[in-house]
Amino acid sequence: MNRRQLLALIPAAARGQSQAMRRGRELVDQVLAALGGEKFLAMQDRTESGRMYSFYREQLRGLAKATLYTRYLTPPGGPAGGKMYLRERQSFYRDPKKEDYAILFDETKGWSITYRGAAPLPEETTARFHDTTLRNIFYLLRQRLREPEMIIEYNGREIIDNVPVDRVTFTDSANTSVAAEFHTSTHLPVRQVFYRRDPVTRERREEVTRFDKYRDVGGVMWPFTLQRERDGERIFQLYSESVKINNDLTDTLFTLPEDMKVLPPPR
Repeated sequence: MNRRQLLALIPAAARGQSQAMRRGRELVDQVLAALGGEKFLAMQDRTESGRMYSFYREQLRGLAKATLYTRYLTPPGGPAGGKMYLRERQSFYRDPKKEDYAILFDETKGWSITYRGAAPLPEETTARFHDTTLRNIFYLLRQRLREPEMIIEYNGREIIDNVPVDRVTFTDSANTSVAAEFHTSTHLPVRQVFYRRDPVTRERREEVTRFDKYRDVGGVMWPFTLQRERDGERIFQLYSESVKINNDLTDTLFTLPEDMKVLPPPR
């Protein structure tokens, strides 16, 4: 029996009054205020430019200059209910004035775009991006807090990398969870942790993301450094040199041009 099933056995009134849940909600309110309050919640789009590094077994595998364009969508009829409402374009280049290639994700599909045309990404890649986005703490705070069955529990205080943090676990109606750790003084996100099954081996993988180097961007506090780890090994780093919000990014940036050639999926 999982934690959600156990909670279902507790009367709703008692469940709503649990100290861990009250403290979790209180802490989330402090986190939202630290991130910028209404300015954070009203953020419509974001443009991050900098350097991206990929690693394999702690060895550098790839380096690229990149710009990440993100646009938040409004779920029709209320909370998203576990469906991703976001579009993202990852543009890679040698000359900032000319895009060499790009990766595009929308609510249902993913595309790899080059001068030859656009090829659909493997379903596994798109599904992994959607799952990672849904459990990203910034997306969760911006888009998912109003989901009626979202459980938010305070797990206590601990020390992570010599930093005192408060840990909160978020669990949705599908029993998918992510634990986020917030600095006890600034209340800004420091780290998030969740677990995913390997689609091939079915082994349980630990996915960790660390956030650092926060700066004020138009009234929103945003991390300029991000690092992802899998099972304790570094796999990705992003160092942003510039972050801008609310640039009125339009659908044109996040959709394929009508005249673009659609290529067959890679074998």
